[in-house]
Amino acid sequence: MSFTDLMAGPPPTNLPVDPAVAELDGGSAPAAVVRNHPASPAAWAALAEQAVEQGADDVTVYAYSRVGYHRSLDMLRRNGWKGHGPVPWEHESNRGFLTCLALLAKAARAIGETDEWERCSTFLRETSATAADELLDA
Repeated sequence: MSFTDLMAGPPPTNLPVDPAVAELDGGSAPAAVVRNHPASPAAWAALAEQAVEQGADDVTVYAYSRVGYHRSLDMLRRNGWKGHGPVPWEHESNRGFLTCLALLAKAARAIGETDEWERCSTFLRETSATAADELLDA
């Protein structure tokens, strides 16, 4: 007889391979990749990261990362995520979502949206402590 551990949390959610990653790795511009793959968390994360690197206004970074975050939530739900539980940084395909969430948190803090910073940074830490350590504490 087997028993279900009622105290265990939900299983980790691992997103499928994101086809945008190959284009990004091949040197395609993030804006072009977003046009080819508008639902891609990795594409939106790359666009937001590029905006940071180029010194774009924090509102621009906030907008790109928010779009990526919301597209990520749609994808997570389609892959069994129930609104909570681990989304491991160690699974490469999860990194677009986690990066968007971290960039959204940082941009929210930069524009003075403290509640959003706290919500997003807490959500990131609860979803993947490794990602929070890698992306927020760096």
